[in-house]
Amino acid sequence: MYYVVSTDKTFEEASADLQIEVKNLGFGVLHIHDLGETLRSKGIEFEENCKVFEVCNPVQAAKVLSVDMQLNMALPCRISVYTEKGSTKIGLIKPAQMLSALSNDPTLIEIANEVEGKTIQMINNSK
Repeated sequence: MYYVVSTDKTFEEASADLQIEVKNLGFGVLHIHDLGETLRSKGIEFEENCKVFEVCNPVQAAKVLSVDMQLNMALPCRISVYTEKGSTKIGLIKPAQMLSALSNDPTLIEIANEVEGKTIQMINNSK
């Protein structure tokens, strides 16, 4: 269900490289949630870093929504860069597995497999 890789890069380097790879593979970064900073700004002691990148390919998103508008709740895809016990990691919940839990439409599964391949490639190219 998860795809996670470790990298020797710093959290900042991996975050910057992921942004580049998202664009290189025809997706866009819609928003970046800095969860670590948000927690710390609320007075919560949290030592790890975590950025969640909302990424989207508008063509693929439109295809999904034209088949099942309710799947807007599963969009956009999210890729996380985070630290855990001194290690930097990059990961996601696999889109095809997530979507197959929500729909058994073969068209949607095909789209999800294509998106999953690209998002995994983004992660691998960023590590």
